[in-house]
Amino acid sequence: MATGLLGQAAPNAAAYTTLYVVPATTFTVLGLSLCNRGSTTVSVRVALAAAATPAANGSEFIEYNAEIGANGVLERTGIMMSANKLLVIYASNANVSASAFGIETSTL
Repeated sequence: MATGLLGQAAPNAAAYTTLYVVPATTFTVLGLSLCNRGSTTVSVRVALAAAATPAANGSEFIEYNAEIGANGVLERTGIMMSANKLLVIYASNANVSASAFGIETSTL
């Protein structure tokens, strides 16, 4: 079971990126940091999804078009995820760095 840093990415603009996948027979509690490295505001989305592209009805999003100001950060903590779920992120431009950190726990 992993602890500490679970995933990092600098996603492409306007594309969904899988940052982390919860292993089978495991649940994860994690925190997420999205850092805007740019000089303009960026919109971000975060989903706890069953697939690499979140559900079309929007039910899997925990952030949707949240704005991060220039050189700002959005942090979420206490995110609980069940086995096989994906942490999927999206940013309106390519100036975002994402880090997920937490702990995995076996369900067996």
